[in-house]
Amino acid sequence: MRESMRAIIRSMSSLHIRRAALQIAAVLLAAAPCGAETIKIGTVKVPASGAIYIAQERGYFAAEGIPAELLYFESGQPIAVAATSGAVDFGATAISAGFYSLAGQGALRIVAAAAEDVPHFESQAFLVSNAAYDGGFKSLKDFPGHSYALSQVGSSAQYALGLIAEKYGFPIATVRILPMQSIANAVTAVTGGRADVTLNSATAELAAVKSGNARILAYLGDEKSYQFGVVFTATAKANGNADLVQRFLRAYRKGARDYHEAFTGPNGERQDGPTAPAILDILAKYVSVPRDRLAAAVSYIDADARLDVADVLHQVAWFKSQKLLKAEIDAETLIDRRYVVPLPH
Repeated sequence: MRESMRAIIRSMSSLHIRRAALQIAAVLLAAAPCGAETIKIGTVKVPASGAIYIAQERGYFAAEGIPAELLYFESGQPIAVAATSGAVDFGATAISAGFYSLAGQGALRIVAAAAEDVPHFESQAFLVSNAAYDGGFKSLKDFPGHSYALSQVGSSAQYALGLIAEKYGFPIATVRILPMQSIANAVTAVTGGRADVTLNSATAELAAVKSGNARILAYLGDEKSYQFGVVFTATAKANGNADLVQRFLRAYRKGARDYHEAFTGPNGERQDGPTAPAILDILAKYVSVPRDRLAAAVSYIDADARLDVADVLHQVAWFKSQKLLKAEIDAETLIDRRYVVPLPH
């Protein structure tokens, strides 16, 4: 595995990929040794990975004969690199140009959906600085001429800006992009007045709003639905160990259904059911965030982990249009239709 990791790093020249490799090394050193039957799942400590936490907590992976070890990363890009190298068996995170670039080289395949942004689920929010708001930035139509903080170029937050630009008809070039290297830094840039706006988990932004250092301008899901996160594995594993992938997906989808039933009403809108308190307790345990903050910013997860294929194809096309992906990448090859259940449109 070490040799394959070195080969991946040598083949990629960008700084954020090298940083990803360092994060992977740190995570693997911290991980406890485990038996040969144990699978490793890479994720970030966010509520959007709730289906995985539930499947782990309720023993769904173990019941399939694949007890799981969760490995936590600081951002999504290192998880994609770790899955490519075999350091993790499965990954779940927000999708980005970096993920699509690796998958487009034939290294990764999407096998299920994770969280989505949809109306009435206040999971991701545009956080605007007080100075920008007082200066006239009072709606998403006012984006032109302002600065936008995000973790890195090519992140899902940049694609979200593209969706808003399409909706309101302004050139994305009129917005100044400020890569801050981490999600936390992006929020700090807004609260400190060094950036006008950012997009982040509302859970992460509530403290800034409560202290009066910034305000929420709008929730992304109310503006535009999109496939925020995916579950993926290495192409070699998808091709060579279908039984393992299917067992993983059976357990994962049980977790997704439990999550969905806890927070989603019959009309598809946010409506907490009788199991919501128990599910919030599980999320709070794995994310290390108080229940009240989690309850205020629950993500949407489809009951069957169905993938919004149309939006994934749109994402790839958009990143290509921004010169963040190579034109020759075929979006269809990134989606493993042996495992993916498409979301109907």
